[in-house]
Amino acid sequence: MGIPAASVAARTAVGAALAAVIAARAVRRRSLDGSGGAAGFVVMAIHLACGYRYGALVLAFFFTSSKATKIGADRKRRIEDDFKEGGQRNWIQVLANSLIATILVIILATMTGGQDQCLDSHESKVITGIIGGIIGHYCCCNGDTWSSELGVLSDEQPRLITTLKPVRKGTNGGVTLQGLLAATAGGLIIGLTFVFVGLLTVECSFDVALRQLLVIPISATAGLLGSLIDSVLGATLQFSGYCSVRKKVVSKRGPTVTKISGMTILDNDAVNAVSVLLTTAVTAYACIRIF
Repeated sequence: MGIPAASVAARTAVGAALAAVIAARAVRRRSLDGSGGAAGFVVMAIHLACGYRYGALVLAFFFTSSKATKIGADRKRRIEDDFKEGGQRNWIQVLANSLIATILVIILATMTGGQDQCLDSHESKVITGIIGGIIGHYCCCNGDTWSSELGVLSDEQPRLITTLKPVRKGTNGGVTLQGLLAATAGGLIIGLTFVFVGLLTVECSFDVALRQLLVIPISATAGLLGSLIDSVLGATLQFSGYCSVRKKVVSKRGPTVTKISGMTILDNDAVNAVSVLLTTAVTAYACIRIF
C-alpha cells in the first residue's frame, strides 16, 4: 500500500525546494561547479521525493564528504595533480557518485508507492535488496572519499595495495591505516543516518526494528570494502606516474613522467563507478541474506 498522492506531492515540493537551496549553496562554496550544481539538484530532489530517509543518505554523503575534501587543503594542493579548491565536483563526478542509487530509489518508490519500508526479506527480498544496494552505494562513496581525503594527510607512507610496496602520496591504489579507518568511519556515518532517520519515519514490528541496527556494522564494512575495491582498481587499471617537472604524482603519461603503477584503462570517475557498482551489489546480497 502506498501513501496518499497529496503526501507524495508535498514531499516532492519540499525536496525540490531543499535541493535548490543546497545546490546553490554548494556552488557558492565551490563544492560543486555549475554543472555539478545542476546535477546535484536533480539527484537530491529525486531522492527526497522518493523518501526522506534516502534524501538523508545523499545529504549525509554530500555534506560529510565535502567537509573531508576541504580538510588540509594546503597540503593537498602540494600533493594532488588534479586539486581543485573546495572540491568543485562537476556533473560527471556527481553522477558517478549517485546515478546507480538514483535509479534504485526511483524503482523502490515505484514498487512501494512512495512508502518507506524496513529491511525484511520475509516481506520482500527484492525490496530488501534494493534498500541494501542504496545503503551500500553511499557507504562506498562516502568511505572512498573519506579514505582519499583524510588518508593522504597521514604521516604514514602509503603502500600499494597490490604489492604493499611503499609509494608516493597521491598514488592511485596507495593505502594507509588512517585511510582505511577513515573509509570505515565514512560508511558508518551512512549506516547511522539510515537507522536514525528510519526511527523517525518508518513503522516496523519490534523485532524487525531491532534488526535494523545491524545496518550499522554492515555499513562500516561496506565503506571499507568500497575503498579497498577502489584501491585495487586504482593500482591495476588506473595509471600513476611521477612527473619530474611538476614534482607530483600524475595520472597521465608523458616524456617527464616515470611510471609508478597501473595501466591507462580507467580514469578516476570510471574507477569510482565500478567500485560503487560492485559494493552496491555485494551489500544488496548481504542484506537479503542477513535480514
